[in-house]
Amino acid sequence: MKIICIGMNYAEHVRELPGVWGGAVQQRERPMPQEPVFFIKPDTALLRNNEPFYIPDFSEDVQYECELVVRIDRLCKGIEERFAHRCYAEVGLGIDFTARDLQRRCKAEGLPWEIAKGFDHSAAVAPVFVPKAELPDMQQLHFSMKLNGEQRQTGFTGDMIFSVDRIIAYVSQFVTLRIGDLIFTGTPAGVGQVHIGDRITAELEGRILLDFQVK
Repeated sequence: MKIICIGMNYAEHVRELPGVWGGAVQQRERPMPQEPVFFIKPDTALLRNNEPFYIPDFSEDVQYECELVVRIDRLCKGIEERFAHRCYAEVGLGIDFTARDLQRRCKAEGLPWEIAKGFDHSAAVAPVFVPKAELPDMQQLHFSMKLNGEQRQTGFTGDMIFSVDRIIAYVSQFVTLRIGDLIFTGTPAGVGQVHIGDRITAELEGRILLDFQVK
């Protein structure tokens, strides 16, 4: 099982990201991606069943990113976009935790930044996934995240730069998707830092799927 994460899939989130290329902070606006951008977290990054998230001692700026998560339920390799909907039957929510200080440092030095994204328990996944049949069209879904009861992120899949099916088709050109693989489809604007004592809740179409503590 692998965790595939899509970066920069909501325009407003792309605009809120700092523009860092080649170690220099650029003042101009970051360009929108022309193709899906993805990276992979190991299975040890999973945080299941609304268990507490423990802030690692190697970072002083861990940030949340709430995302729609697709669970693959059949083998998919080089799938065409028009058939991609056959690759999954359920969706849920997840939090892609990012050690932002480590990520900034690695980017500035031109280094890979897996340590900022792939550390243990950096991918919280809701214990319940919702069947597609119980939801509106996949590109008409609303989800949101609260931190200590205060709304921080609101997402609408219609705002995605790349649709769920486009993501699956693109990723499957390079990486075979297997049963149980998870795809984090990108986060909307509003990412921010977590602290000890925080409580994260998130809902999809009115259903609370995530509810856990930060320790």
